[in-house]
Amino acid sequence: MHHGSFLAELKVPADAEFIPAAKRLGASLGAQLGFSLEEIDELCIAVAQACDSTIDACEEIWGEESGANMKLSYARTDRGIAVEVEGVAPTSKALARRHAVHKDEQVRLLADQMIRMFVDDFRSNVDAPRGRVHLRLVKYLIG
Repeated sequence: MHHGSFLAELKVPADAEFIPAAKRLGASLGAQLGFSLEEIDELCIAVAQACDSTIDACEEIWGEESGANMKLSYARTDRGIAVEVEGVAPTSKALARRHAVHKDEQVRLLADQMIRMFVDDFRSNVDAPRGRVHLRLVKYLIG
């Protein structure tokens, strides 16, 4: 985490069943920072979509059920909250790439556009050949 003041970190398997935990942590931190209910909902939608995109990228790079993880870092910025979502390579390289799944680029672009609808800044860096998955979203506090 390069920007702002560290709030929390969550490391979970890159699996959709862990998305609610990421959303709940984001909602809790958003409430602590003074976000409105609507802003918290928007943050949760963006975090869920960022997790979903990260899971897709992990499956494309390392395969389904590879043992890859997601690391979410939450930080206070001068104007709101930043959430970074990273795909973390599986520790067992034997599992990796065994079941790599091709993902549609148009679906990825649509997912990125959806995230941008709910946050003020979004950056995505998915580099499959290098095994890098890093998404950063920032939601500003209005008011």
